[in-house]
Amino acid sequence: MSEVVCPHCHKAFQVDEAGYAQLLMQVRDQELEKQVHERLRLAEAEKHAAVGLVKAQLASELQQAAADKDRQIQALQAELQSGDVAQQLAVSQAVADMAKERDTLAHRLEQAQHQARVERELMQANLLVQSQQAAAEKDAQIQTLQAKLQAGDIAKQLAEQALRDKYETQIKDREETIDRLKDWRAKLSTKMVGETLEQHCEIEFNRLRATAFTRAYFEKDNDASSGSKGDYIFRDNDEAGQEIVSIMFEMKNESEGGGVKHKNESFFKELDKDRNEKNCEYAVLVSTLEPDNELYNGGIVDVSHRYPKMYVIRPQFFIPIITLLRNAAMGAMQYKTELALVKSQNIDVTRFEDQLESFKTGFARNYDLASRQFVQAIDEIDKSMKHLQATKDALLKSVNNLRLANDKAQEVTIKRLIRGNATMKAKFDAIGPPPAASDDAQ
Repeated sequence: MSEVVCPHCHKAFQVDEAGYAQLLMQVRDQELEKQVHERLRLAEAEKHAAVGLVKAQLASELQQAAADKDRQIQALQAELQSGDVAQQLAVSQAVADMAKERDTLAHRLEQAQHQARVERELMQANLLVQSQQAAAEKDAQIQTLQAKLQAGDIAKQLAEQALRDKYETQIKDREETIDRLKDWRAKLSTKMVGETLEQHCEIEFNRLRATAFTRAYFEKDNDASSGSKGDYIFRDNDEAGQEIVSIMFEMKNESEGGGVKHKNESFFKELDKDRNEKNCEYAVLVSTLEPDNELYNGGIVDVSHRYPKMYVIRPQFFIPIITLLRNAAMGAMQYKTELALVKSQNIDVTRFEDQLESFKTGFARNYDLASRQFVQAIDEIDKSMKHLQATKDALLKSVNNLRLANDKAQEVTIKRLIRGNATMKAKFDAIGPPPAASDDAQ
């Protein structure tokens, strides 16, 4: 934008580059035309002055010659009156010479007038050629400015497109991040790329089998003699071969339901039946069903109020539930051994019951701490998602503001700027309408 100051009211107003270029071209054309007319006027005046001067000089010479001849004629006439024939002949000869000289001066005057007319025509032709050259230069300047204006419009469009692509890419990245976080929150960081839920759990267990579960059994339940079967059975024994803990696992993936959305509680009864038929102590449902249910997303869910010793977990708690149940069972086995020893020695079992209650209390406290930490982690995930959503909204608002600013810039014209300003309107009316190419540029 350029600032223009009115020479009369001294008021400044803003015009864009296209309008400013039009003003410069119009003022330059008007000044050029004014200079051409001024030069023609001066040349015409000079020619008139030269012709007048030549005429005056010739008239003066003729008058002087006529006066001289008149004096000579009077002298000759005076001599003629004396009766001398010779003098009459001399007078006749002098008259003839005077007439010849007069004709010569008249011819010189005519030649001077012709030469002045030719020079004036040459001057006019030169001025016409100069004006045509100036017009050609003006057209070339207009074409150059139009090319620059078109190049500027193309650059502006490319910049706008680049800016739009940049913000669209950022918005797309934010949306992908939000979708990824939602998916991670729904699946709770389960890494099942191209795997089923059963394969995922088996792989996770086999990673720790050699170090943490050296004497454990974890295989698929292939015994369907009772009419149904679970997915996997876990059994762990001590060094003496005595069973520490046994767990019946059922895996339910959300994709297995097809178009019908199942609920976790739909599988509790069948899982409890499989647990009892296979003589397992615990039953665990590993599920990705109901991904938006905050109860199941909160951690390990105890559903013993519905079916005894049954838990529902998300896949990432598969290893932790095995560890917790095995450690609890190992502690119980220790107390069972001590109880048998106490009974054999006829010792009061009150101490054993207190220790058992202490263990149960400690286990419940650790479970409560783990659950609260898990809920806290879920809250942090929610906060991150809200922050990313706010960033996305801000970027969308920024793109909208840029679009509005561009629309306002496109609406700025010379007519809008001079509206209500009589002085500038009169100036622009005096200059005349801008070229057609300038309207396209606006």
